[in-house]
Amino acid sequence: MVSRVRVWLNRTYAENVFFMDQLRENPSGRPVEIHATHGDPDSPILAAADTAALEPEGLSPAAYVEYALDQCARHSIDVFVPVLHQAAVAAHREEFAAVGTALLAPPAEAVTTFQDKVTAYEAVRALGLPVPPWWRVRTEEELVAAVDALEADGHKACFKPAAGAGGVGFRIITRSPFSLMHLNGFPSPYVPLNLVVDALRQADGPVDWLVMPRLEEPEVSVDCLTGPDGRVRMAVGRTKNGRRRGFTLQPSFIEPARLIARSFDLHYLTNVQFRMYGDQPVLMDVNTRPAGGLHQLSQCGLNAPWAAVRLALGEDPGELVPPFLGRDYAVVAGPRPVRAVSVPQPQPQPCLDDRRPSLPAVPAPASEPAATPA
Repeated sequence: MVSRVRVWLNRTYAENVFFMDQLRENPSGRPVEIHATHGDPDSPILAAADTAALEPEGLSPAAYVEYALDQCARHSIDVFVPVLHQAAVAAHREEFAAVGTALLAPPAEAVTTFQDKVTAYEAVRALGLPVPPWWRVRTEEELVAAVDALEADGHKACFKPAAGAGGVGFRIITRSPFSLMHLNGFPSPYVPLNLVVDALRQADGPVDWLVMPRLEEPEVSVDCLTGPDGRVRMAVGRTKNGRRRGFTLQPSFIEPARLIARSFDLHYLTNVQFRMYGDQPVLMDVNTRPAGGLHQLSQCGLNAPWAAVRLALGEDPGELVPPFLGRDYAVVAGPRPVRAVSVPQPQPQPCLDDRRPSLPAVPAPASEPAATPA
């Protein structure tokens, strides 16, 4: 009888419902049960799991580790894929192993290195790999000086938190005054410099931002799978140019990603992102977790989540070389179920005077059509 594998995903992003689908549809035909926890009761992650629980709020990293150990023991977790408090969890790898759980995460030192973008850029530059110019700024004077320097070289300036994930907090600096241009259409990442300076003057304390040139597309995200032995089993690039997406094995992206994964012990699933600075690919970011778009590699005949789980269990999946590169595509949204909830029904309110006649409906003006009920 084929043994069941039990996998836990903690507070992760909604797109990982596809990660879960791929685990269940694994080519080994192995039964997989998925436990999920989240802080949002309406996360589709919870609905897609076999068992689910809401996470307690306000736990310190140390308290969260205790909570995670209890979840692993209580639910007989074989493989834990931590996103929230990843570094703290990874620092207790042996304690998780003692309750029978393998962590699908890099060592804590590697996670910590790439949590701070300045530390990451300095470490990667020391390897001899190209990174964009950057300024770490905490005050309005440092911000203006960085923007002036970039614009003097003909670049648009942008900023983002020195520590953060995804595009949260990313903005592009413009000298145009705030006007209706900023209010027309969809919200824009462009923000006038004078408004940013005003916000900094009114802030309660210093910020911690990274200011750098706006890097150009294509953006290439290289998904890597690396074993604890340091050998990279997979490195495939996903390209983004406007709405168009595609895949690449171009060495100018793949080889630097492999070097970063090997050099910093980026074990299991990680994602190394590049953009263009002029005509040169430069590092943009390193994610020490599975990328939200990892499932798109299925268009190349790969099931990376299952290969990673096998690796965490001590089973070597071998080299994952795409048998073909999928055709270009676009990403569209689609519905996913959420957990059922009971909606409280409003109670009828007693009338203060039951003898009071009801008010007649007010007809629509003759010049306007009557509204159709929704």
